[in-house]
Amino acid sequence: MPWRIIVGLKDGVRDARGERVKRELSRHLGIELEDVRTIDVYTVDADLNDAEIESAAAGPFCDPVIQESAINRPLAHDFDMLIEVGFRPGVTDNAGRTAKEALQYLVGRKFRDGEGVYTSVQYLLKGKLSRDDAERVAHDFLGNALIQHWTILSRDEFDPQKGVPVSVPRVTSEARPEILEIDLQVDDEALMRISREGMLALNLEEMKAIQSYIADPEVVEQRRKAGLGEKLTDAELEALAQSWSEHCKHKIFAARIEYEDGSGEKQTIDSLFKNYIAETTHRVRENLGDKDFCLSVFKDNAGVIRFDDDWSIAFKVETHNSPSALDPYGGALTGIVGVNRDAFGTGMGARLLFNTDVFCFASPFFDKPLPPRLLHPRRIFEGVVEGVEHGGNKSGIPTVNGSIVFDERFAGKPLVYCGTGSIMPATLHGKPSHEKKARVGDHIVMVGGRIGKDGIHGATFSSEELHEGSPATAVQIGDPITQKRMFDFLLIARDRGLYNSITDNGAGGLSSSVGEMAEDTGGFEMHLDRAPLKYAGLQPWEILISEAQERMTLAVPPQHIDAFLSLAQEMDVEATDLGHFTDSGYFHCLYEGRPVTYLKMSCVHDGVPRMVLPARWQDPTQRGLKEPELSEPADYNATLKQMLGRLNICSKESVVRRYDHEVQAGTVVKPLTGVVNDGPSDAAVIRPLPESNAGIVVSHGLCPRYSDIDTYHMMACAIDEALRNYVAVGGDIGHVSGLDNFCWCDPVESEKTPDGAYKAAQLVRANQALRDYCVAFGVPLISGKDSMKNDYMIGDRKISIPPTVLFSVMGRMDDIHKAVTMDVKQPGDLVYLLGETRNELGASEYYTMHGEVGFHVPKVDSAAALELFQTINQAQKQGVLASCHDLSDGGLGVALAETAFAGGYGVQADLRNVSTSEALRADQILFSETPSRFLVTVHPEQRESFESIFAGQNLGLIGEVTEAPVLRISGLQGELLVDENIDALKAAWQAPLEEM
Repeated sequence: MPWRIIVGLKDGVRDARGERVKRELSRHLGIELEDVRTIDVYTVDADLNDAEIESAAAGPFCDPVIQESAINRPLAHDFDMLIEVGFRPGVTDNAGRTAKEALQYLVGRKFRDGEGVYTSVQYLLKGKLSRDDAERVAHDFLGNALIQHWTILSRDEFDPQKGVPVSVPRVTSEARPEILEIDLQVDDEALMRISREGMLALNLEEMKAIQSYIADPEVVEQRRKAGLGEKLTDAELEALAQSWSEHCKHKIFAARIEYEDGSGEKQTIDSLFKNYIAETTHRVRENLGDKDFCLSVFKDNAGVIRFDDDWSIAFKVETHNSPSALDPYGGALTGIVGVNRDAFGTGMGARLLFNTDVFCFASPFFDKPLPPRLLHPRRIFEGVVEGVEHGGNKSGIPTVNGSIVFDERFAGKPLVYCGTGSIMPATLHGKPSHEKKARVGDHIVMVGGRIGKDGIHGATFSSEELHEGSPATAVQIGDPITQKRMFDFLLIARDRGLYNSITDNGAGGLSSSVGEMAEDTGGFEMHLDRAPLKYAGLQPWEILISEAQERMTLAVPPQHIDAFLSLAQEMDVEATDLGHFTDSGYFHCLYEGRPVTYLKMSCVHDGVPRMVLPARWQDPTQRGLKEPELSEPADYNATLKQMLGRLNICSKESVVRRYDHEVQAGTVVKPLTGVVNDGPSDAAVIRPLPESNAGIVVSHGLCPRYSDIDTYHMMACAIDEALRNYVAVGGDIGHVSGLDNFCWCDPVESEKTPDGAYKAAQLVRANQALRDYCVAFGVPLISGKDSMKNDYMIGDRKISIPPTVLFSVMGRMDDIHKAVTMDVKQPGDLVYLLGETRNELGASEYYTMHGEVGFHVPKVDSAAALELFQTINQAQKQGVLASCHDLSDGGLGVALAETAFAGGYGVQADLRNVSTSEALRADQILFSETPSRFLVTVHPEQRESFESIFAGQNLGLIGEVTEAPVLRISGLQGELLVDENIDALKAAWQAPLEEM
């Protein structure tokens, strides 16, 4: 019988966790309770004696100052309803793992297979609520049915002697591992049934390609020699599905696209990736010549650029949208720890420096009925924020940059972008450290966590829309503690030269990581029965494709295998020799000596049929878009406060404060800045090396609303926003790299996506802008990712996200002491607006606030913008800028308010001095979102130098900083439009998400 160790707070001790639950139940579900208290439960399923259990209960499991513990008896009392929530069998339980490690240390022995510790939490609810209310509390707030189970007991049902019935969430399986054969010589309908039922996400053409492969007599003959028959095994079909998935193979970006531009012109595009991404970087690097700072692009887990002669820096941004839709906490946590592995596993391994995160949600105050299987946006918001917080903070990596964008269409699927930067020595053991290569004879070694059912079909699941069959097994929960220990071990192994290559076990698990590394050698032989498992009962195909977290794959040369495994044991990191790399030409897996897979490497990597997509553009005029006829605001004070309170503009401090941006002590410009550190920074500055004043600058741009008018200008504005954020703090425009992360609704025309050709054309136009503006700005693309099926589809209900691209940039500044922040610094400073303001309110926050889209989308003048960026860099180096803030959502009005209340001083501004392209109304000047503009302040003694530097460019001296804490804006006739205390403006800006 398992032991139950119950740990609760002593009477009279404040239960902050229970108070939060009470508060959130009132806010989310409208359920008012008198009190909520919580109790932790540890179910110990191990052969331990009474003394050992009592020692654990009194020691590592309980703080005797504020807690009390009990063994096999309840502590719950004085409640009306009890809900105990725990994980389902097989779901990662990090607290349980830590408790198990503590117990092993206490008793001085490792637990045997099948022994474990499982955690749960009891919520004691006091107040008037029915069983239906309790079920709603459990299902809609306390638990996620996908990964958790719960028990509900009323006060009358609760046995004060026995407590809650014991439940041990162990995975049990009587099934013997077996290798199934799949007959693919069937008709088309049966082929598609195999794909659907197997969650393979393969279309008919792809299934027929596999059918043809296994029907090839030469293939069958070679299989017979290897011990397999003329039917593919389940493991082979699964491996091909993972490798051929949209998630792994990026089939849409590799497709041939037949594009019609809307004016009658037709064009065949032979791969978006080759023509608009790879070609862009090639052209930029040619233009840079001997100033080219790119080291590794599009061929590793992350892009790598030169930082200085001795160090290189890497950056990668990933999305984890689909898992986060099903389990926001677990999906987001694995998103951040997964991209940590990408940045770490680049080249020969790199030390992690910083995290970034960008989220796209529906409003947390969403009050419409939700379709089946969708979680409420507030639930997603809180789970994602917590998941990334736990992943980053527990890994000891600062979160230095991020943003949150809201749009109702993200209710169908949230977007969760997680990025990580890292640093590596320029050379290691006499070779460039960004280069790596597995060699024939190297051992295949897996290190880190064990394999479970979590993450099975993750890659294929992420390659299709969210639907009623989306699998629970696709969800993973990461363990940052185990991963951190693995990283510490691997850095030592790297410095000792114990391996030749390293990569992340991400999408597709071992099938992808080993399969990709084996491209270096031409084949491999791997023994799946050697793989360490979380529990017994996994089938060979599950071992092969599981995406269970905290795992890396390495190529270890024979002469170093003993030293590598010995070091792993010494540092308590599990490392397992699974086989070796060969030049056989085959993807060869075995289980207990029996062949499981024997696929040609060429089939795995190059066998997927190429897609051909139609793309037909409709310009905004054809879609009936036009400028709205809005009246000028009667009360500009109220309008400005309303703008500041919009979700896409308001303060995100409640989220930012949850992330540690100080750990490692290298963050120079932090996410929040100003006199009381609550103003919105434009970008982050990190000092990676204590012996150098050089800094890394990181920022991003994201403006999905503009896609409603034209994705070309959406992409251009995202690039411009990222670069102006970067330049605003001091980033060198001549040493900056870009990462493109596309998140799109399904662009493949079909019965369920009749507008697929238009969505594909939107994708083409975004790529055209990516090429045009990155070449114009001289920004090489070093990495990126696409997520192409961001739709919700159940029955005839479809919700598609707006086409969205996150454009992230990372580069260098020579001297962190020259960094500039966005807050005003002192009264008397002069306020300038740099850049021309145009009538560009299409899809702006101002129009959206009025329920309009508009027609005049913001457009980027790359030549003028680049000249301005370069000039700002010059001014920063000469120290003439007191503050610098980019204009983005909400335009000039919002920027004036933010820079004023961040600095704690007022600003007097006059719209008559704003440089405009034409005669504009006051509200158009205040809220236009024309790109490439900056609001800067300058000390009066620097005026002459400043104006000399910017001679010939669009700038206007629009006002000055005042001692009085009031924002005053004069209109086009000299009338006072805005006259508001900055504290009132800040309060409006902070209020919407203050309690999140």
